Order: sequence, then C-alpha cells, then structure tokens
Amino acid sequence: MLRRLWYWMKRHTPQTFKPVILVTGCSSGIGLALAKFLYRMPQYRVVITARRASLETVRGRFQESERFWLRELDVTSQRDRDRLIQEIEEKWGGVNILVNNAGVSYRSVVEHMTADDEFRQMNANYFGPVELIRLVLPTMRRLGRGKIINISSVSGMLAMPTMASYSASKYALEGLSEALWYETKPFGIDVSLIQPGFIRSNSFKNVYYTKLSHPDHWQEGIYGDYYANMSPFIEKLMGLSRTDPFDVARLVIKVIQQENPPLWIPATIDARIFYYLRRWIPRRFLMPLLFAALPKARTWGSQHTKKRTGTFRGAG
Repeated sequence: MLRRLWYWMKRHTPQTFKPVILVTGCSSGIGLALAKFLYRMPQYRVVITARRASLETVRGRFQESERFWLRELDVTSQRDRDRLIQEIEEKWGGVNILVNNAGVSYRSVVEHMTADDEFRQMNANYFGPVELIRLVLPTMRRLGRGKIINISSVSGMLAMPTMASYSASKYALEGLSEALWYETKPFGIDVSLIQPGFIRSNSFKNVYYTKLSHPDHWQEGIYGDYYANMSPFIEKLMGLSRTDPFDVARLVIKVIQQENPPLWIPATIDARIFYYLRRWIPRRFLMPLLFAALPKARTWGSQHTKKRTGTFRGAG
C-alpha cells in the first residue's frame, strides 16, 4: 500500500525538468504529425528538423520560440549532425529523447540497385541514425536517463519484393536497436522500435527509384510484372489502412511519456498481425503463404524464366 502511494505521489509531483526532444524528418508524415503534437506541449523543449529543401515549408507551419526550434538537418551529413548536437548541448545541455524518424525508401528489385543506390538507402535509414545515437548517448548516460526511439517499419519484420534494400536498412536498424537495448539498460536509457505497417498517406508517391526501376524504364523489362503488380498493391493497402500518421505520432508520444517502454512496438493492425505470424508460423511455411498472397505472383517473369520443374540435386 505504501509503495503504491509513493508511486502515485512520484507520478503527480509537478515536473520542473523539461526534457529536450530531437525529432528528425519533420517535413511530412509521422515526423510532421509528431511535431504538431509537441508544438502544443509546453512541458518539453523540442527541436524538429528537415533537410534544406523542405525547411521553408516546415517554417511556414510552426512559429519558433525559446522552447521550440526548427533546424536544418540532413541525417547523412556529419557536419549537420555535429553542428546541431553541439548547439543543443551548448544551449540546453544535450538531447534527452531522440526520435530517429528521417528516412528514404527505394522501390527497386535487388538487381536494379547500384552500389551508390544501396549506400544512399543505408546512409539515410541506418548510418545517419546510428551516428546521431552515438552523439546523444554521452549526455543521456551522464544524466542516468534518456530515450532513443527509432521509427522502423513492418518491412523490418518481413521483407517484400521490390523493397529489398529498404527492408535491409530497417532490419539493420532493428538489429542495432536490440543490441543497444542491452547496452543502455544499465545506464537508465530506454530503447524502443516503433513498427508501422501500411499507413493511410501519400508516402508511396515519395519513393526513390533507380535508373532501371523508374516507371519510365521497367515496363518492358524482365521485372515488369513485379513493378506493375506491387506498386498498385502497396498503394491499395495504404488506402485501406485505418491508421494515419497522427495515430503513429500519438503512439510515439505515449512512449515518450511512459516509464520503461517496451523495445518492440507494432504501430498498426497489419504490423501486429505480422508480428505474431513471424513468431507462430515457421518460416518454411510462412514464406510460401505470403508469396501466394501477392498479386499474380505465380505469373511474374513467366515470359523470361528458364526455371526447371525437376529437382536439382547438384553435381557429382
């Protein structure tokens, strides 16, 4: 009884400390929705960021103040990262809560990606966020508290055709976050992965293409069936989703305010379904099941394949 009373008093003691929250990728989608919520929450000091090309658009939506900053940040730029974290440390003492939201998505089969394309994908979705984590950890460790919230994806649970490199970047972020959870727990630092699935938004229009995966080039190619079926399939699923960016942003706010939040947090209905499917169904059965669910998958590449129907037993 006394323990419960102490906990209630602790939770209802007026908060004098205003945590510093850094959110990346706030020009659209989840980042913009989260920025709108935090803009109305005076109990936090907030830094929202966007790349230079989008910064003026973001400035048109928010009024800067002593507790709410708008800053330019390309997460792939070491100069941008170092300069921003230094400014925050000099004026506010450092970042207490980091929300790694910025990222890009390539729409391409593996064969159509180049080494440069692969690096751009990983740089935005993995290398950049990791470097920000490294920069904010010393302050969090010194204070004995902090939160690192990485926005992942259902593609970090189960990969999809034409999104291999995007999935790889999210798998990498999830693996790092899992290891980081162990490493930071003794210092009072929480690590969480927000895992959205299909969200009702226009983000499917903002994907990146390689030279060979661009709609102007793939129609007559070997992988034409893949692109022709997957693009409208993904667009349809996003249109049917009941979850919008504000729903995911509310979940991020909940994690910010929660003591000891979990590591894995599925953020949409489909993400929750995949979360349990991956655990309950062996992969040797799950993969054929998911392949059969893809639109016209059994006919993909039928005009170009030289697939043999017999069993390959190897040589000698």
